[in-house]
Parts: sequence; structure tokens; C-alpha cells
Amino acid sequence: MSEIKLIAIDIDGTLVNSKKQITPRVKSAIKKAQEQGIKIVIATGRPLSGAVQYLDELGLNKQDDQYVISFNGAVVETTNGKVLRKKEIKYEDYVDLEAISRKLDLHFHTVGLNRIYTAERDLGHYTIYNSRIVKLEVSYRTQIEMKDIPIIKCMYVDEPHYLDEQIKNPLFEMMTDRVTFSKTEPFYYEVTAKDTDKGTGLKALAEYLKLGTENIMALGDEANDATMIEYAGFGVAMGNAVEATKNKADFVADDCDHDGAGKAIEMIL
Repeated sequence: MSEIKLIAIDIDGTLVNSKKQITPRVKSAIKKAQEQGIKIVIATGRPLSGAVQYLDELGLNKQDDQYVISFNGAVVETTNGKVLRKKEIKYEDYVDLEAISRKLDLHFHTVGLNRIYTAERDLGHYTIYNSRIVKLEVSYRTQIEMKDIPIIKCMYVDEPHYLDEQIKNPLFEMMTDRVTFSKTEPFYYEVTAKDTDKGTGLKALAEYLKLGTENIMALGDEANDATMIEYAGFGVAMGNAVEATKNKADFVADDCDHDGAGKAIEMIL
């Protein structure tokens, strides 16, 4: 597969193992790919700030010619923060999404480029967890105060079993012609603008770099990775991936605790 020129790789459950570490074999495979001129692009639901530690570790951070697909594809940017593509959620869609959270008693927050916002005075456990993981502070803002704040994505964050039950509610189905929903963790149900996901983000970057799908490899594990795995010429699902994502893949690798990403990358070198 010598035609591969770009590898898009998810972070959690893919690039890193269950301890949030890049294993030596994965790091070695990525280094060899870089030495062959292959671009490594982190494609994540996180904002850029949540990917920085891994960009630093891979020698990709703060560069004009290295890229990140962030916010589930809503933002495509260079690793020095130059935004190439940004898709925001409309305020009227945010209002209805937030209302669903109150009707169903689900914790909910929104994410801008540099901050998390919530209308809940008592922060939910997973809002605090998300803040820590993505390195963004949290601010309290009422629905009215959000009117002039750019919203990149919204998140329903709650206990997995309760979240899974609530997202079956028809209220969500009624919003699918206005926004895009994706499950990114057992305790996250995320929302981006209509027709905005990792697949469309990867496509936008590929067009910017003048690459075809045959030049792209993509690796991931969660439901939000399925679109980029399907778009890529060579799509890889991790052994720990959800079934829906495995079904879109050309190849299923070992899991993230057994160097799955590293072994898959070695196949194309």
C-alpha cells in the first residue's frame, strides 16, 4: 500500500491504550511512517487542546504543515492553531438541544474553541471529567448568554445505562434533519452541525492537500470513527471497536492494549 500518504488516527482506544498511553510499538510504527513522508493526522472528538500532549509526544505540535481534525470533524486546523474549516451549531439548534436535556434530565454542555459552557450550576460528573481530559475550563452561561458564543459541538454526558435509554427518545430523532449525533464514549452522546463528522472533516483535509481516498488510511474504534473509516481507502477498526465501526472497516486490527494501531500501520510500510 505504497500509495498511502496520510494516516488519520483517533486518540482514545486507538492511538492510546486503556491507560491513555502511546505504546512503544505504536510510536515506533508512526515514526517509521513519518520517515517515509506519510502525514500523521490525529482525528478526534476533542478540541486541539485535548490532543496537544500526544502531538508533542509525536513531534507534530505547533507546525504549519501538520494537521488535526478536531471536534468530530467540525474543525480542521494546523497544529499551530490555524483553522482551515469550522462548522458551528446554530443557536436555535442549541436551544432545542438544551431543552431536550432538561426534558429528559440529562447532563448537557456545549463546547467552543477554547472553553466548555453549561447552564447547570451543579456540574455533572462527566462535564468535570471532560474538562480535565480536553484541558478546557468550564463557565456557567444561561441559554440567553450563549446567543453570541460560537458553538462547535454539544454533548449529552451521563451514566452509560441512563444515557443509552434516553437517547432512544423520539425527541432526538426529530433533530436529525438539523444536526449530526454520534456516540463517542459510553457516557458521551455528541452533537455537531448537520453533515459534520470525522468523515467530512477528513474529506475536507484530503481535498485541501489534494489527496484521493486511495492515499488515506484511517483508524478508530468508536461509532464516531465509522464515517472516516468508510471514507478512507484503507479503513481499520480496532479489535476493541464497536460492531458498527468494525462493519465499515477493511481490516480489524488487534485491540489498543495489544499494539493494534502499530501493527496495522506496519502493514502499509
